[in-house]
Amino acid sequence: MELRVDPSGEGIRLDKYLSKNIPDISRTRLKDLIKEGFVLLDGTVCTLPKHKVKAGQLLSLTLPKPTPLELIPQRMDIETIFEDEHIVVVNKPPNLVVHPGAGNTERTLVHGLLHQCTNLSGIGGKIRPGIVHRLDKDTSGVMVVAKSDEAHSSLTKLFKARAVKKVYLALVHGQFSDKQGLVDLPIGRHPVKRTKMAVDQDKGRNALTHFKVKKDLQGAQLLEIRLFTGRTHQIRVHMAYMKHPILGDKTYGGPSYFLLESGEKLIFPRQMLHAWRLEMFHPVLKDRKLSFEAPVPPDMVHVIKRLQ
Repeated sequence: MELRVDPSGEGIRLDKYLSKNIPDISRTRLKDLIKEGFVLLDGTVCTLPKHKVKAGQLLSLTLPKPTPLELIPQRMDIETIFEDEHIVVVNKPPNLVVHPGAGNTERTLVHGLLHQCTNLSGIGGKIRPGIVHRLDKDTSGVMVVAKSDEAHSSLTKLFKARAVKKVYLALVHGQFSDKQGLVDLPIGRHPVKRTKMAVDQDKGRNALTHFKVKKDLQGAQLLEIRLFTGRTHQIRVHMAYMKHPILGDKTYGGPSYFLLESGEKLIFPRQMLHAWRLEMFHPVLKDRKLSFEAPVPPDMVHVIKRLQ
């Protein structure tokens, strides 16, 4: 594909300009393509993502052929909520990584889906076939996965346009005095611990989280949470910043257990966060509205009952 840099693009980084004008491809992926020599500036290879483009320059991007999939499908017990020729919607169990990465090379959600769906989209890359959004390892619930390149591209646009309604259930420590509220605080990388995120008023990206109290519990609350943006660890960071971390979320200060009045030690085996509902229009059959719900998993049900 080719782009002619317009006057408003003068002085913008190459990777940023491409990302702005090619929304179907992530900026991270574009950076890699630039470094690998797949981008030309006026016919000359440019391998510097930070290179400043000039008005009138011709940018040429060539997408390489997909790398053959090297993952070995593995039989896993993954609940399918919905499936057609374009997408599959699953109920991700807790303690399951979505796709391979550092320290997780097998038995991920992708490995299981490759066993169940032989025609997963390859556009997401060789280790993320079909994946357009993620849930943390310890977060359970609804996930939609693309089975075709057309569905993958369309889903990417829907998520980018915030046209997918995502509703979570969370058990938080303590109790909000208000029955509902909107947390509007930017999120960026933690300045010291790079595997964590943090509220960052200077360099963070905007993040909006709406919460509504569903039930008051002993020392905790059950919240219904809607995300209007999709920042990494958004709910966990916002709840911790509001002094109500998610039960079991050790990374962001959530307690790992409660000592009940009876003397019982109620352990939280993971972060008590569940992707409950997801609503969107079908990525290919545009006029068809879809709504999916994943039942609250047994470990969260147990904690809710013990704290009532």
